Order: sequence, then C-alpha cells, then structure tokens
Amino acid sequence: MSRRKDKSRKKESPVAPLTRRDFLKGAGVAVSSSILAGHAAVAAAAPETPVVGPGATSVTLRVNGQRRELNLEPRVTLLDALRNDLDLTGAKRVCDRGVCGTCTVLMDNKPVYACSVLAIEAEGHEITTIEGLMHDGQPHPVMTAFVNNDAQQCGFCTPGFVVACAAFLHKHPNPTEAEVEKGLGGNLCRCGTYVGVRAAALEAAKAMTKS
Repeated sequence: MSRRKDKSRKKESPVAPLTRRDFLKGAGVAVSSSILAGHAAVAAAAPETPVVGPGATSVTLRVNGQRRELNLEPRVTLLDALRNDLDLTGAKRVCDRGVCGTCTVLMDNKPVYACSVLAIEAEGHEITTIEGLMHDGQPHPVMTAFVNNDAQQCGFCTPGFVVACAAFLHKHPNPTEAEVEKGLGGNLCRCGTYVGVRAAALEAAKAMTKS
C-alpha cells in the first residue's frame, strides 16, 4: 500500500543550482537599487547650488585688507590668482602638491598651501600673504629675526617659512625649540637652514612678547 502511494505522488521538479553568475547579477541589482534610492534621497534633501564654469566667473578676494575683484576660471588656484592676477609673488611655486610649504599664506590667520586652495574657495575669507605682514613700512619681527639669524640661503622657501612662523607664534607665543621644530614641520628647506629658522622663531617670539 505504501509503495502505491509513493508511486502516485507527483514528482517535484528539480531546483536548478544557483550559479555564481546568477548570484552576482542579483547582488548587482540589489546594490544598484539601494545606490539609486540613496542618490534620490540626497538629491531631494540637498538644496540647489549654482554651478559655475568651466568659463571664467567673477571672484572676489580680500587680500591683505583689500577687496580685489577678479575674473577667473573655477580651476584657478589661489596661488595662481595671487601671482598671475594680483602680482603678489612672495608665495612661490615649488612642489605644486601641497608638500613643501613654499606657497604658504594665511587664510583667516591659519596657514594654508595656496597651491592646494582654489581661488573661488577663498571667497569670504581674509587672505594674508608675506607682503601683508609688514605694517607701516616696518618688517614683521619674524622677518627681522630671519635676517639676524641667517635663516635663509637661496631664499626661495623663506616667504613660506616666515608666514608659517608668524602664524605659529601668534598661536604659541612662548614656544620651546622642540615645539618650533614640530610647528614648522609643514615647510621644507632644501638648503637646510633649519637651525637658523628655529633660532629666528625663538628670537621673534621674544620680540613679539615684548611689543
């Protein structure tokens, strides 16, 4: 009797094995769907922002206390705008990769690599170059200290060091030599005048504290 029941049962169709291709296709569809849904949600939530470029657009920079109106392509860096459009050549181009610090300028009193900042990104910020460190024709104490301590040889990296040193001393008015070495670690000197640079920073710190 049991044998007859077994024979009368309908045979179930065999389940095809899941291949690697089927798995990848299914996973790809799931991931793509979630990504598209995420993009749609972000697009719906994000406010509309104006698109500029690739042609030149109006850029307003405040450099060394002056408002400067420029017409630049969005790809132009702050370094190129300073040197080529504003004739402020103190910041130098060396590595052009944000490594050597020779193009250091201040943005809202914080040192930045001008080669790594777009000019259009600098709008609304106060930019200070080495030319802007002088007041009433008098050199900044860091400049004087660099001369007193022979902290330069070829002088190519000097503007970046002076700007970075001024920013460092503004934040750390009484540093140790070890702190100076660490604080100026973002600037490189191929002539190797680090001993003079550290001595100049310490001398300038004393002069700035007295004034």
